[in-house]
Amino acid sequence: MEKKRYDVLVIGPVSLDHNIDCQGNERREIGGAVVASGFAAARSGNRTAVFTKLNPADADVEERFRGSGADVYWKPSTATCSIRNQYFTADKEKRACTSLGVCDPFRFEELPEIEAEIYHFAGLVRGDFDGALFAEAARHGKVAVDVQCLLRCVEADRTMAFRDWAEKREYLPCIDYLKTDAAEAEILTGLTDRAEAAKLLHSWGAKEVLITHNTEVLAYDGNRIHTCPIRARNLSGRTGRGDTTFAGYITERRRADIGEALRYCTALVSLKMETPGPFQGTRQDVERYIRAFYS
Repeated sequence: MEKKRYDVLVIGPVSLDHNIDCQGNERREIGGAVVASGFAAARSGNRTAVFTKLNPADADVEERFRGSGADVYWKPSTATCSIRNQYFTADKEKRACTSLGVCDPFRFEELPEIEAEIYHFAGLVRGDFDGALFAEAARHGKVAVDVQCLLRCVEADRTMAFRDWAEKREYLPCIDYLKTDAAEAEILTGLTDRAEAAKLLHSWGAKEVLITHNTEVLAYDGNRIHTCPIRARNLSGRTGRGDTTFAGYITERRRADIGEALRYCTALVSLKMETPGPFQGTRQDVERYIRAFYS
């Protein structure tokens, strides 16, 4: 029997999120990078599959992805990932994260029997994936990694701290698309200049580097630095910004050059940030946003 084919397979744990804003208002939802990325990829018109792990007693994963347009595959985990996010500023740039539960690690043999052009690893904490998983995926398709899940560590007191990825020089050559934010890029490279950090990460083997910042998104492929400004009119949907950006970029690169893909993903996340939750719009909505704010 022929395997089902997808443009992208988004892999990572869902999270039972407790998001508390700077005024003390709490919002509980089933989130995680796999949710924001899965919606963004599928709603942008790509054949999308998601693979996640959770304790089925905690959430209905099929229900969470209903309306996304993505096909859902999942396996049980002893525990479901759960994170408490305490935001200290209205722009949600400063936050404290506490782990309330950690998902079992992902293994390649658990992935669904499908074919995917891109394997998008959208994890949440160190231990979700390891470098060997990326190396194996690279034998089957392109590999996209959000570095958050390699740097964010759960401490003994359940707080979260960011630490460098010791195996970066070994496994970056397996990665076609690497995404960091400005702070993560500094942890990896020691550089505060985002363009210089992108160049160094590329020199270590990552083929295309995407660095997000609250003002712009930067992309580098070894030739030249590309940037595009974020133009969201409000930040009520700030959670999931980087995941939305990355999913929009890697899937758009299937059909467009770097500049066009960067413009698409930046418009996508600007529009998404104006509404809480994952992106529920359409590709046509993003294209209208581009005409209105990026022409």
